[in-house]
Parts: sequence; C-alpha cells; structure tokens
Amino acid sequence: MSDRRQQRKELRAAKKEAEKKKEARRELGRRLLTAFGFGALVVGFFALTAIFDGDGALPSGYELFRSQPTACGAEAPPEENVVQFEAPEDQADLEGASEVVATIETSCGPIVIDLNLDYPETVNSFVFLAREGFYDGQAIHRILEGFDIQGGDPSADGTGGPGYTISDEYPPENYEYEEGDVFMANRGRGTTGSQFRIALRELAILNPSFNLLGHVISGQETLERMTEIDTALSPGTRESSLPLETVYIESVTIEVTGS
Repeated sequence: MSDRRQQRKELRAAKKEAEKKKEARRELGRRLLTAFGFGALVVGFFALTAIFDGDGALPSGYELFRSQPTACGAEAPPEENVVQFEAPEDQADLEGASEVVATIETSCGPIVIDLNLDYPETVNSFVFLAREGFYDGQAIHRILEGFDIQGGDPSADGTGGPGYTISDEYPPENYEYEEGDVFMANRGRGTTGSQFRIALRELAILNPSFNLLGHVISGQETLERMTEIDTALSPGTRESSLPLETVYIESVTIEVTGS
C-alpha cells in the first residue's frame, strides 16, 4: 500500500508541475499578444500625434513597461520624470578631467562605463542628463540578444529624446564597434540625443556613424541577466527585442577624476 500511495503522490506532483508549466506558457502567450497589440497601437498613435499627451501623462510606451513585471526579481523604482531641455549645460568639472566614469544602476545590477573624453560633446551631454536625473526611472526598451541593448528614451519606444540634439562625433572611418562599447543611437546625421546602445559583441556590421560614448569596464553579469529576459517582436521590426519583463535605469552617477 505504501508503494501505491507513493506512486499516487508522485503522479499528483507531476500533474501539478505540468499545470504550472502549462500556465506559464499561457501567461507568456497573453503577454506576447499584449505586446503585439500594443505595437500596432504605438505605430498608429505616433503616426498621428505627438509623443507626449497634452495633459502631461506618461508616454504610452513607458506605460506598457510599467505594467509588466520588473526584471531580475527587483522592485520598480519611482516613475520617470519626463523633462525636456533646450541644450545641455557645460559641465565645468569635465575640463581637464583625466577620467570620467558613469555607473548605471539597473534592476539587474550595475553597469560601469569609462566615458571616452575624445568625444567631448557626447560625454558632456550624457553627464548633464545623468546629473539632471533624466535617466532615472526609465526603461531599457530594447534587448537584442547577441547584438546590443538600448536605453535612454523617455518614451520607451525608440522615438524619444531630451528635447535637443548634439553634434555628430563619429569615430574614425575604419573603426569597428567592439563588445562592451557604448555608443549613441541616432536616425541619421544630426539626430543624436539621449539614447545609448551597449554592444554585446563585435559589431563590424555597423558603419562607424554613431557617437562613441565609452566602454563597459564592469557589469558583464548584469548584461547577461538582461539577455536572459524573454522578448517579443518589436513593433515595426522583424527582431525579437521587446523585453517582456522591465529593466529600469534606477540612477546614473558620475565620478570625475583629475579635473
């Protein structure tokens, strides 16, 4: 009798585990449908209206990320404060600096970046926005496994920025973006704003037409955790890069040496 009871116990446990997996697949399916439906709405919305609602509401793309679970078992930080600027202010302590390091605290851990002072306007703008708290509470809106991670957009859909653009500070023509390079996103010449990308491998496929910001010197484990997050097709693309759990930028701190 004890053997039979044990068998029934194991059978019940197996059924329960199978139900859990089945429910997990159902939940993923529901979230995928939500992401696809939202993508269609975003495309239509931005084709007809401005990025931000007139009453000061948070951008729709960001609201989607707020509705999702927070990645890596973390808690969601306070909502972003959507602010726009006419131009970045000069950061006096960057003049004569020998090293500038940015630490991006995220839901999945810290990412430490050595900022490249050979690209002064790019570094100045990033430092200005970081100190203004522009990035705090924003969502990492794009995670493309084996390619790159993108954030820095208050609208969280690849269309937003800080209200201004900065000069093109491209690397040399023969430059190839390396794993760990951090460079600014753009939509062509003269469109660089606040969005940044982190290369997850060598990206020789890209033309060197993106302002170089710096290089990751610590935080590989954080990037690996991010790439383990399930993704869906990003609206208007064929790439599975829309994270189904939200990675937040909690804060960005700047450390300047030698100024």
